[in-house]
Amino acid sequence: MSTIRLTMAQALLRFLDNQYLSIDGEETKFVAGVMGIFGHGNVTGIGEALERSAGSLQYIQGKSEQGMAHAATAYAKQKNRRQIFACTSSIGPGALNMVTAAGTATVNRIPLLLLPGDNFASRQPDPVLQQVEVVCDYTVAATDCFKPVSKYWDRIIRPEQLMNAALNAMRVLTDPAETGAVTLALPQDVQAEAYDYPEAFFGKRIHYIERRVPDRESLGRAVSLIRSKRRPLIIAGGGIRYASAMEELQAFAESFGIPVAETQAGKGVLSWKHPLNVGGIGVTGGLAANKLAKTADLIIGVGTRYSDFTTASKSAFHPDVQVLNININAMDSAKLGGAALTADAKEALSVLKEQLTAERYAANYGEEITILRTEWENEVDRLYGLEREDGLAQTRALGVINETVGEDAVVVCAAGSLPGDLQRLWRVGRPGGYHLEYGFSCMGYEVSGAFGAALAEKDRDVYALVGDGSYLMLHSELVTSLQEGRKLTVLLFDNHGYQCIHNLQKGHGSDGFGNEFRYRESQTGRYTGGFMPIDFAAHARSLGAAAYKAQSAEELREALLKAKEETVTTLIEIPVIPGTNTDGYESWWNVGIPAVSGSGKVLEAHAEMQKMLRTAKAY
Repeated sequence: MSTIRLTMAQALLRFLDNQYLSIDGEETKFVAGVMGIFGHGNVTGIGEALERSAGSLQYIQGKSEQGMAHAATAYAKQKNRRQIFACTSSIGPGALNMVTAAGTATVNRIPLLLLPGDNFASRQPDPVLQQVEVVCDYTVAATDCFKPVSKYWDRIIRPEQLMNAALNAMRVLTDPAETGAVTLALPQDVQAEAYDYPEAFFGKRIHYIERRVPDRESLGRAVSLIRSKRRPLIIAGGGIRYASAMEELQAFAESFGIPVAETQAGKGVLSWKHPLNVGGIGVTGGLAANKLAKTADLIIGVGTRYSDFTTASKSAFHPDVQVLNININAMDSAKLGGAALTADAKEALSVLKEQLTAERYAANYGEEITILRTEWENEVDRLYGLEREDGLAQTRALGVINETVGEDAVVVCAAGSLPGDLQRLWRVGRPGGYHLEYGFSCMGYEVSGAFGAALAEKDRDVYALVGDGSYLMLHSELVTSLQEGRKLTVLLFDNHGYQCIHNLQKGHGSDGFGNEFRYRESQTGRYTGGFMPIDFAAHARSLGAAAYKAQSAEELREALLKAKEETVTTLIEIPVIPGTNTDGYESWWNVGIPAVSGSGKVLEAHAEMQKMLRTAKAY
């Protein structure tokens, strides 16, 4: 057996550089490169390997470990999970900074390979700088914190263990049902240790994605269930996008006249102009989808994980509704007590269409879908055109942006009130143009995610839509976008604080506490003073970005047009009136409200919650 002597870190990079993904006969190089920040836990190991033997892997220097890992997640999401960047960090805080990003990737079913440094396996220098010493279990390290948020976790304490660990990592990263964050903890001494690796380990390896076809009996049950219903409603999730099943979804819906409601991850898989697209569903959904959900006799969930926002905390549907779940992930296909069709979405929709066509099946909605769509589009137009004398309404700003950025644009968002407004109102130009991280709704994802999307989409304009709260939490990769020459445009909605949660708070009995960016008043001891004047445009300029400030619809449109002409990352600061986001539309969200309080308003809200709980279906 022919061998080659390499350090573990060198071997890892050589292995990653020769991994490929194949689906439907299309082959893609799976690992594009490595994002990293070096420290004493990785600079002399994987850092040396990246410097001298990275092969064709591109190295991108991060500015925050969390930020770069968000960027890697967004890159993989924008590439429909067919290509990734790995991320490397030092031990201790450098590693722990990536835990949030690991959770974000895993919840959203996005492949993310993390390579954090770890304690010395030899234990000879113990305790090393940044080492966590757990008295009862000395094998525990900071990297153990990745276990709950990783789909696969391993610690490589001998260089030969890399071979088994790397293969397992690739198995999970390329599995459409089980993918998420994969963590390989790399002790800093083992990274530099040599081993005679078999040359075969570094040969080109193709990971074939086989489309799982529906089981015959499960398919028969699904056909019988649909055939027995007259008011089915499709909930389109992100699994449709990752399975490239957009055409099959459209053909299926059109064949039988079934309306399609969208989740955050599924928005854009069917054109907003399509007569069967009834828009967003659930807590951040619109009237058309939410009204249909309450009267549907069958929910057909395709590629959705049924978050509480999608189901409006299980209150969105008629109590007697039945559920059919089409999902490659067995856990998701079993949710809501539904009938499970565990299969690839593309394959399942195709064969269902064939069999139901033979049965001459048709839904029975008449003109109802058209009427509800018209009603909702008129509401979107009203909100997009909403003028206020006291400033710029958030929905008006979104209307100007939607009309100006063009159909090829990619919008990236994650947290605050903007995701709700976007799911309800945003008109997606073409597939891939709507990039929402709403599984974890991770504040700080927006700018980092836009950088990752810009890396993936070299021919499309990418926009980060972010609130001032999220921007202050994490904007580090704005600098990386300038360094890499990958332009993005940051649209910063300044509403003076965490106004989404402020609204939630006030809507459940609070007078408002701790969520606005105000000065502390000496008399009250609370944040009840004036709003803090923060010049976000000046801050962006100080980092090297171009920047504008737009306080009216006309100024915003002009700034957007100027931003298109800029060659570097650009920020547009958009002061908006707090509380001018959308809300409601016949939906409910279950949040814990105190049963005991000195406020009558809180007690009233608690009573209303108890009333709604009695209407929500228990599964």
